[in-house]
Amino acid sequence: MLQVTLALAIMNIRPFEQTDYPLVLDIYSKSKLDELIYESQEFKFLPLDQDAKRLAELQESDIYVFDNNGVIGYGAVFGEEIRALFIHPSGRGKGFGQTLLEYLLTKISGAASLYVAKTNAPAKALYEKFGFIVVDEFEASYNGVPVCANKMMRAASNG
Repeated sequence: MLQVTLALAIMNIRPFEQTDYPLVLDIYSKSKLDELIYESQEFKFLPLDQDAKRLAELQESDIYVFDNNGVIGYGAVFGEEIRALFIHPSGRGKGFGQTLLEYLLTKISGAASLYVAKTNAPAKALYEKFGFIVVDEFEASYNGVPVCANKMMRAASNG
């Protein structure tokens, strides 16, 4: 039964189309600061279309949207790196993030990597469920404010 459910869910994940762009911006605007809520400092939101570095990284990636009677989330892969995984707040806790992560991993042939705020325990727990481990800690920044970040990696799949 689980395989059937997963197969149906995967059918809802499709390649990004340009008409999805406003929806991606909206999901990002409602989700980005959530990954930083466990930090001790406050952050001012910088819209994705005004964040040249993050926008360029997204645009050079393969982007996939989770379309569940409307785009509820998106993810991006560049080479072996998962560059984005965002679910609209109204879709959280329903398995969409896990399903999207599982789908993104099918697009990576070797070891997979991603970056996450060190304090974002819920996201790290999800990634750990899929075999990711912390391999590095470094200082990054968001909108000019320093953030301690982790690089997480997962060994290449044997299947």
